[in-house]
Amino acid sequence: MDILVNLDIGSTIQKFLSEMMFAEVITSGKWIMILAACVFLYLAIAKGFEPLLLLPIAFGMLITNLPGAEMYHSSLFEGGHVHWEEFSSTAGLVDYLYLGVKLGIYPPLIFMGVGAMTDFGPLIANPKSLLLGAAAQLGIFVAFFLALGFGFQPNEAASIGIIGGADGPTAILVTSKLAPDLLGPIAVAAYSYMALVPVIQPPIMKLLTTKKERQIVMEQLRPVSKTEKVIFPIVVTIFVSLLLPDAAVLISCLMLGNLMKESGVTERLEKTASNELSNIVVIFLGVSVGATATAEIFLQLKTLGIVAMGLTAFAFGTAGGVLLGKLMCWITKGKVNPLIGSAGVSAVPMAARVSQKVGQKENPKNFLLMHAMGPNVAGVIGSAVAAGVFLSMFMK
Repeated sequence: MDILVNLDIGSTIQKFLSEMMFAEVITSGKWIMILAACVFLYLAIAKGFEPLLLLPIAFGMLITNLPGAEMYHSSLFEGGHVHWEEFSSTAGLVDYLYLGVKLGIYPPLIFMGVGAMTDFGPLIANPKSLLLGAAAQLGIFVAFFLALGFGFQPNEAASIGIIGGADGPTAILVTSKLAPDLLGPIAVAAYSYMALVPVIQPPIMKLLTTKKERQIVMEQLRPVSKTEKVIFPIVVTIFVSLLLPDAAVLISCLMLGNLMKESGVTERLEKTASNELSNIVVIFLGVSVGATATAEIFLQLKTLGIVAMGLTAFAFGTAGGVLLGKLMCWITKGKVNPLIGSAGVSAVPMAARVSQKVGQKENPKNFLLMHAMGPNVAGVIGSAVAAGVFLSMFMK
């Protein structure tokens, strides 16, 4: 009873109310980012837009914009480096998870998982499709020069341009090294456009091709031997790493995963890389990258410009692959369906499925999926090479 008498109910309630953050959410503009995060969660859950990545990214956006949560502190990573001396007193959970991004750990591990799930057989069977994957990187360099024209620094322009490769881990790796302050908007833009591949690509593909071209039925690919599939990742790793040392980390992890798959002697490692390891890394990567999307960074005109140039990059990448496909169609006298060129943007395997869907809509007997997988996996290599070019040019 004495406790109840001595308890100041009024001051307790006042203290409780003062610690609430509802007022700060409304006055700071964070409510806009919280609303945006909820929209992304809706797209991931209800519409199925890249849910494995979009859901953790959106949830990271949500928690970083909740005042008082104190799970992520951008001040710990200001100036492009980690302020280790402040970690013991300031760091929250997401700060520790973000170290995997900052130190360049997560993207290569995801590439290893991608390699373990990828069949390079269609590319080996039709080496010409490597050119289509290269042509689809056009969007990267178009957006790069466009960003330079709008006043972005070369390192920032390179980070914006890499969105055109439609390869989220590559975009994250390049941006974390060249322009870490832009990581939030670039990562969200990259994964949003990857999720919207079935919406963005078909109009561009139809605009640049004729009905007759879209109806072309391609010859079946030749069988690829196990020896070829084993030698391929080894040769690519050596060649690309010697050509562009800055691309070695991505290429080597991609090819290591693929070698574990094709060798047939490391089934347990292959399954771990493609399942458990990839799933864990995707969770950590998504949440930590989403947490960089703070209101202070996103609610700027520059961010809208990045999103717009990312779309431009993606559109030009699709167009570049289709146009080279048209040229190959003309050179081979109608043996190449230009639609497979759009798959060179690296969004594996979604872009290849879009090529299949558009082609089959014009001709029900058309089966372009395996043909499109060649440029698709070539696009993964192409985006890693483009990343290596930018890193070698602009990384201090």
